[in-house]
Amino acid sequence: MADPKSFFLGAGIHEYLVAHGTPPDEVQLELIASTAALGGISMMQISPEQGAFMTLLTRLLGVNLAVEVGTFTGYSALCIARGLARGGRLICCDISEEWTAIARPAWERAGVADRIDLRIAPAIETLTALPADAVIDLAFIDADKPSYAKYYEAILSRMKPGGLILVDNVLWSGAVIDAAVNDENTLAIRAFNDLVAVDDRVDTVMIPLGDGITFLRKR
Repeated sequence: MADPKSFFLGAGIHEYLVAHGTPPDEVQLELIASTAALGGISMMQISPEQGAFMTLLTRLLGVNLAVEVGTFTGYSALCIARGLARGGRLICCDISEEWTAIARPAWERAGVADRIDLRIAPAIETLTALPADAVIDLAFIDADKPSYAKYYEAILSRMKPGGLILVDNVLWSGAVIDAAVNDENTLAIRAFNDLVAVDDRVDTVMIPLGDGITFLRKR
């Protein structure tokens, strides 16, 4: 099993946590392994417990249209696609043919490839090209941190009232509260967190799942 993304969890308690939820199946384990083979960049993959949670949440919400910004090797997309309502679809935004090439065979093996519309282009272009009256039920943002606010605005304007946006890495391994850390990504995460905390268009909660996820429900 991959190392925990939750910087506050040790390996032992993380293994226990995963073992006492719906475990990754064979396809997911293979995808975890093939992503780990990429080296350090594999930390971009969501954790197994995040994946199980996202499948469950997607099912509970009865999602017909979901959008993902930042697909990487496809684990989160696989998890969301599995939870979609009958006939539902997921639009995936990414710019890497190399990483998403790892995703496609896994989606096929999992039987969800027909639910996923992968668009290789800058995500903001894909999002702004969506119809203004698109009815997005669920979105997951896990991409370049300086663009989080742009992605958020583009999605929120096309989301139905009651729709939910999930934003990953909002704790940034604890660096969000470390005054000594001021690189571009950390500053971007802090600015985004401050922005949505006072946005009266949404109900907001940040939870310590993985590297931190913010839930934003459109009012």
